[in-house]
Amino acid sequence: MATTNDLKNGMVLKIENQLWQVLEFLHVKPGKGPAFVRTKLKNVTSGKIIDKTFNAGTKVETANVDRRDMEYLYNDGTDYVFMDLEDYDQVSLAPELVGDSANFMLENQKVQVAFHDGAALYIELPPSVELAITHTEPGLQGDRSTGGSKPATVETGYEIQVPLFLEEGTKVKVDTRSGEYLGRVKE
Repeated sequence: MATTNDLKNGMVLKIENQLWQVLEFLHVKPGKGPAFVRTKLKNVTSGKIIDKTFNAGTKVETANVDRRDMEYLYNDGTDYVFMDLEDYDQVSLAPELVGDSANFMLENQKVQVAFHDGAALYIELPPSVELAITHTEPGLQGDRSTGGSKPATVETGYEIQVPLFLEEGTKVKVDTRSGEYLGRVKE
């Protein structure tokens, strides 16, 4: 058990027998009335995001979540196979559990997998990854007041928007949360 004053981003709460991850929280102390905590919670199993308000100091039940460093090995056609870096056990995870993270995962990439009572909950990727562009059309400069962008396919098969000057084979940094282009990787 913890109080709402102990909340942190990434913490997993157990509310009405469901697991909810804290995405954001804000302690609010209005000039009139009691203080409260405004949170944005994500359901760990369904991915649904809700806003919930708690009175300050309210007790909330925390879930025991074990985050393990793992390495993504390969996709066996149906499941994604990960290896625990401590005991070298291999775990197969369903595509529903991996979700959009598959767009940014290359073989032998390090990720964190969260477990609760022995069952995998979700995958945490680093904030950004480096991927090579495998296909993009040549960029045509024209009469434009701002720099344009064009679609490009990266080595995982995911399509992102990149500036016109980038070519195939260029390594780019991609935000894993939004899928946005962050910049070129200097080699």
